Amino acid sequence: MLRRRLTSLASLAALVALPATVAFAGPAPDHHEDGETKTVEVAAGEMTLTVPEDWKNVPPANRLRLAQFLIPAPDGVKEETELTIFGGFGGTDAENLQRWRDQFVAEGRKLTVVEGKGREGAYKLMDASGTWNAPDGPPMMRRTKEMPNSRMLAAIVAVPGQGNYFLKLAGPEKTVAPQVDAFRASFGGDKATEKPFELK
Repeated sequence: MLRRRLTSLASLAALVALPATVAFAGPAPDHHEDGETKTVEVAAGEMTLTVPEDWKNVPPANRLRLAQFLIPAPDGVKEETELTIFGGFGGTDAENLQRWRDQFVAEGRKLTVVEGKGREGAYKLMDASGTWNAPDGPPMMRRTKEMPNSRMLAAIVAVPGQGNYFLKLAGPEKTVAPQVDAFRASFGGDKATEKPFELK
């Protein structure tokens, strides 16, 4: 009789504890097909991002940012790489993509822009590399410094009923290159739907 009561109490405790665990941690981490990279879901405004567990979620540096992550750097790379998420920019998609593109020195710049449809909505995705005129100080100062061997992944995602969300991941090429698939997956991008988008 005592053993049955103990078993029942243990089962009840497990049931009571489960919702608290789920509410605290959110959805259980997932795995990519290779079985190695765990992911977590993070809210950015009305958008839900699915990001690798080792992308460090940090407080946004200013009120314009909805969310901000530090991306782990490989050995030997000192410069930080971050992913920032914004909402409510003005201008057309092409104008914003051109602005990001022009942060790279034209000579030696490599650029790919595509458009597609994914989990969070239709999107445009830019992949730029070369010498980046990276921000150097607070945005209002508008100071930059040249950073050779840099790369930027930037996306504009049109979330139905919510408007455009802007994602930008930029830093050293060595840090950004391994994150291309994870960046696309963060907003549910679908490579199979993508086609070239021409910038003037």
